[in-house]
Amino acid sequence: MFESIIEGFYLLARWDTFGVISIGLFLGMFVGALPGFTTVMAMALILPISFFLHPLVGIPFLIGVYKGGIYGGSIPAILIAVPGTGAAIATTMDGPQLAQRGEGRKALEMALYASVFGDLVSDIITLFMITPIAMIALLVGPPELSVIILIALVIIAAASTGALIKGLAMAFFGIMLSMIGQDPLGFMTRFTFGSMELKSGIPLLPMMIGVFAIPEILAVLERLAVSNKSGKAPADLSRAGDRLHFHEFKRCFRTICRSTAIGTVIGALPGAGQSVAAFAGYAAAKKKSSHPETFGKGELEGVAAAEAANNAVNGPTLVPLLTLGIPGDKVTAILLGAFVAHGLRPGPQLLSEHGPLVFALLLAMIIANVMFLVIGYISIPIFARIVTLKRFYLVPIIVLTAFAGSYVFRSDPVDLQFLVLFGVFGYFARKLDFDVVPMVMAFILAPILEYTIGQTVNMADGNLIVYMFTERLSAGALYLMLFATMGYFGYKHYKTQSSKRQDPVLVGEDIP
Repeated sequence: MFESIIEGFYLLARWDTFGVISIGLFLGMFVGALPGFTTVMAMALILPISFFLHPLVGIPFLIGVYKGGIYGGSIPAILIAVPGTGAAIATTMDGPQLAQRGEGRKALEMALYASVFGDLVSDIITLFMITPIAMIALLVGPPELSVIILIALVIIAAASTGALIKGLAMAFFGIMLSMIGQDPLGFMTRFTFGSMELKSGIPLLPMMIGVFAIPEILAVLERLAVSNKSGKAPADLSRAGDRLHFHEFKRCFRTICRSTAIGTVIGALPGAGQSVAAFAGYAAAKKKSSHPETFGKGELEGVAAAEAANNAVNGPTLVPLLTLGIPGDKVTAILLGAFVAHGLRPGPQLLSEHGPLVFALLLAMIIANVMFLVIGYISIPIFARIVTLKRFYLVPIIVLTAFAGSYVFRSDPVDLQFLVLFGVFGYFARKLDFDVVPMVMAFILAPILEYTIGQTVNMADGNLIVYMFTERLSAGALYLMLFATMGYFGYKHYKTQSSKRQDPVLVGEDIP
């Protein structure tokens, strides 16, 4: 492992890698600081650019956007009480109150330091845990991998926004979409209805840009149609005494370490994400605090807890992606597209075949945190003004980027039709409270799932149940885990619906 780390360090020693990481960090913070424009949207739009760069340039570029965007969302959350990203929702509990007291700069600096610390520590942990997990993953055969993918899809569907049934329905729809084109076992054409455009299947890039970026653009246009206001005036960051002092950071350091641990664990779970980690870190900080009554009223420790936790998710999300080929959230789904475009198929064989390159990318994440600290500190006053930038001037540029990115990779006009189709689909899915993440995840994982299930059936010689519970006990145990997982989420969904039916407020009865 250490030899691969050293080789990876030598591979990383190139100026263009550090240059694009800096651009990515700045761009990510810019997008994150704009309420309504998400980090996922920015990564989806930038994804086509990374295809034409070296893997050690294109993928770190996306990673820089990712890291910068998660922190960037805290800027409007603190200054104007509007989270720039979902990961910054917990930051609005205390950030705006600090800004109203004239401590906006202090809150932003605490958010920056907590973000960098949480991200850095989790990246280092990821660097050293990736090898043993990859060695275990090498022991996973087709029967086990097929069940792991099914468990991941169930967890992702359950963790999605909206009802459990909607999440499962979107996952099933994603599987059906992936079956258009050629099957991965017999290479027979199916579900094309005689269309040559569908023979090679639905292209991933227009789908991802369509469902992740277009609905965000349409939502911004809706808000602009309702109001031309650009937002509240940001807090004045030039007031004296507004800087963060060392004793204040030291007071919050235990909370930052706790939230980092929470975010690291949650990051390794498919479907959980930054928002869950931020609220978990915030709740733990409030529970362990000697003064919990100050939380929600402008407590600096609350900002530190939320930001350390949501940024600590960044590194561990790559563990299931790199070792099993399973993306855990929207961002890793986009990164999977970048890996595949560069001929790097994440999974059990990736580390053994491209070990130095993988470690170079992990080292790039660690080095990016140091650059993140410097760029973030210098640019705080700049991004404090960006929160009020009118979206009207940015929307045409983003729309143009979306169409150009979808077209340039294959130079096929049909991809623009797919872009519009999935953009409209994503927009209405959002309106009806259907989360598109399970659909995209299922679309990506379904070919692997189908291939491994086909291999398993061949290995079992048609007697699948006996094979699973006699010769492949590990796969049988995982199937029991799958049924237990489905039962748990089903029971949880039933209890939630039952409580809603029994609540007189929700059913419209009079409250005694």
